[in-house]
Amino acid sequence: MPRARIAADTVAFTVLIPARYASTRLPGKPLADIAGKPMVVRVAERARKSGAQRVVVATDDARVCAAAAAHGVDAIMTRADHPTGTDRLAEAAVALGLGDDAIVVNVQGDEPLLDPVLIRRMATLLTEQPTAAITTACHPLHDIAEAFNHNVVKVVLDARGFALYFSRATIPWARDDFATLRTRLPRGLPIFRHYGLYAYRAGFLRAYPGLAVSPIETFEALEQLRALWHGYRIAVEITHGTPAPGIDTPEDLARVRALHGAQRGPKEARSGLP
Repeated sequence: MPRARIAADTVAFTVLIPARYASTRLPGKPLADIAGKPMVVRVAERARKSGAQRVVVATDDARVCAAAAAHGVDAIMTRADHPTGTDRLAEAAVALGLGDDAIVVNVQGDEPLLDPVLIRRMATLLTEQPTAAITTACHPLHDIAEAFNHNVVKVVLDARGFALYFSRATIPWARDDFATLRTRLPRGLPIFRHYGLYAYRAGFLRAYPGLAVSPIETFEALEQLRALWHGYRIAVEITHGTPAPGIDTPEDLARVRALHGAQRGPKEARSGLP
């Protein structure tokens, strides 16, 4: 039975942006300048365009908190010793007093080009799927190199669009085709790249820190597997096209700065307008 579609503009949700100051490859990443504003502020601006009731930065560093406040962005301090980003969200959800049924969308603090429509879609999908604790997104893979790249996380779905498993491995494995040829993906192989954007029910976030770490999570280094291990359902939206690039390295930052300038046009880029 197809799920009921919910009008997007009727869904209330909060966006939380976890932003750790420390970064091995790009120290101080949340404060990296993008056209005159810190990256975390640029991310918050994109999140606001989704129609969220509230957008809040959750950080472990007073400098990030101050930078957000200077640009009119809500921010709260969280502990510095959280083992996962989801644990940080859980602390923030409790601090904000969100009820169990409240919807929280987790927008990573290093994605200043994220599509606001996709942010809202994650919240809407959670409303459409009452048995799900989490929603996330994926898109079809067409590149054989990405299919065999362990840094590209894959997800396998059931007939109703719920996640069966997430892995760094090439799943599903095309047994017969890959036995003889691994230079292309066989036609019709339902292989999807997971896109790390999530919406949660706040009640799940509160429960998450008390869940035992699962062995599959430990070996795959994928924290969403803890939810599956403990029986929580994750609904997945299949999107088309690749997601906007995030920022992990100085090279990524240079590329996003160039893209951001191109989107605003040369006049606005020179003037420093948002």
